[in-house]
Amino acid sequence: MTRFGAVLLAAALAACATSQPPAAVSGGKPRLVVVIVVDGLPERQVVDYRDQLSPDGLERFFTRGAWFTEAHYGYATTETAPGHATIATGAYPHRSGIVSNQWLDPVSGALMYCYADPGATYIGDRTAPNEGTSPRNLLAEGVGDVLRRVDERSKVIAISGKDRGAIGPAGKRGTAYVFREETGEFASTTYYMKEHPKWVADFNAARPAQRYIGAEWRPLLDDAAYARSLPDQRKWYEPGGKLPRKLPPAANHDYYEAMMETPFGDDLLLGFARAAVAGEQLGRDGSPDILFVSLSTHDYVNHGYGAESRLSHDHVLYLDRELQDFFNDLDVAIGREHYVAVLTADHGFAPAPEHSQSLGRDAGRINPGQMLARVNAGLVKRFGPGRWAVAFSAGALVLNRPLAQARKVALADLADEARNLIAAEPGIAKAYTRAQAEGPGRPGDAMLEAVRKSWYPQRSADVAFVLKPYWLLGSHAAGTTHGSPHRYDTNVPLMLYGPAWIPAVGRIDQPVEMSDVAPTIAKLLGIPAPAQSEGKALALEPLGR
Repeated sequence: MTRFGAVLLAAALAACATSQPPAAVSGGKPRLVVVIVVDGLPERQVVDYRDQLSPDGLERFFTRGAWFTEAHYGYATTETAPGHATIATGAYPHRSGIVSNQWLDPVSGALMYCYADPGATYIGDRTAPNEGTSPRNLLAEGVGDVLRRVDERSKVIAISGKDRGAIGPAGKRGTAYVFREETGEFASTTYYMKEHPKWVADFNAARPAQRYIGAEWRPLLDDAAYARSLPDQRKWYEPGGKLPRKLPPAANHDYYEAMMETPFGDDLLLGFARAAVAGEQLGRDGSPDILFVSLSTHDYVNHGYGAESRLSHDHVLYLDRELQDFFNDLDVAIGREHYVAVLTADHGFAPAPEHSQSLGRDAGRINPGQMLARVNAGLVKRFGPGRWAVAFSAGALVLNRPLAQARKVALADLADEARNLIAAEPGIAKAYTRAQAEGPGRPGDAMLEAVRKSWYPQRSADVAFVLKPYWLLGSHAAGTTHGSPHRYDTNVPLMLYGPAWIPAVGRIDQPVEMSDVAPTIAKLLGIPAPAQSEGKALALEPLGR
């Protein structure tokens, strides 16, 4: 445990000691469900380094809980906002409306951020125009919304380094807190409240994010221990791709941004989670609570260097040890017989194309601007001069509807030709028109089914497409990303621990959907599954006894 974590634990225990003993929760329900979402953690990474993990972090799930090795997202746009929304609602994008982190309105062409709300501003923060956020764009209720509807005394708190990692889980009845790199503080928005509770103000006043100024991220193990991961400073890494890494010497935006890209970012978020447990007295009364903690750092590391890098390898080891401390703290503050922990991720990660090429795979990078230009050139040959294809949005191509109307070109004909042109591009596996995405499925066409589950008519574009495995679409010539229906992006950890509710069955290889998480939490809490949920509660006995 860090010194910072120890201080917060002492505060939490002091708060618990001065309050009444925890009240029993009716029906044998857990007092608290803690959902840890590790942003951008592929399932393969919790397996690859198991022999180097701490005895009570991830290993707690492996040996004393339930570990689903084949948990998958069933849709195509495997990104942060859709993933977090799915975890909380049990609904894929075709029901939640969260089709991507951002999208272009297919009619107006306006750019829409997933949780943009100009009417909401960050508390105590000079929110820039159009940067306010709230869950207004989320069209499905979350498990926390159901819990709060059933019992208003229950609390639902969501914490993240990204707004889209907190707002989706918090839903419309919970409370989201986001780390603000502009200020180095945690803040909620005016959608949720007028001012922060005292525990948040006290936490921010202590300036905990500044505790890491000048700190170094050094490898946990000797060099030989990283033989199974790629060395530092590969040609395709983003700048800074080596360890040790020293943080800047002054507290400013650059420092806070850099800090969140190191294990210190996880330490800070888990510290705020400890403060939330103490400050909100989570798990202390007769009404069950939910705490979502979305840890953002791993996504930043994997974007820059890939899940195969030594930096990512080392970060998994740091994260595992920080989780061990956090769970041990919960054992003391709540009692391990009184809470359930769920650990999962919002998406996986593709290997960098250059690494895939070194292994003999068909892989590459597609420049979106160049691809768009080629598609437009092909459309000009068929329909005459004009910018027929406007942009890419949420895994699809946006067509110029006003131009088509002015030239009296049927949108269906334009879409068909665009689909043919996209399908002929290098690195493209399949392409589908809006009519195909919204029409009946095709038996055996798994890619179309994944596209259909990502498709929301009022927010999706006109021609969807799926890349071939190991190909990336992006303007960056370095790093890597996610967002496909391929296994490396869809397969994420799904682990549960809670001795009173989750049997110690260990590894389960039966395929499950990530839409099953919210119904499972609902069953544990003895409440209905969210209305738009399409998953089912995981069959674990004595689950929801």
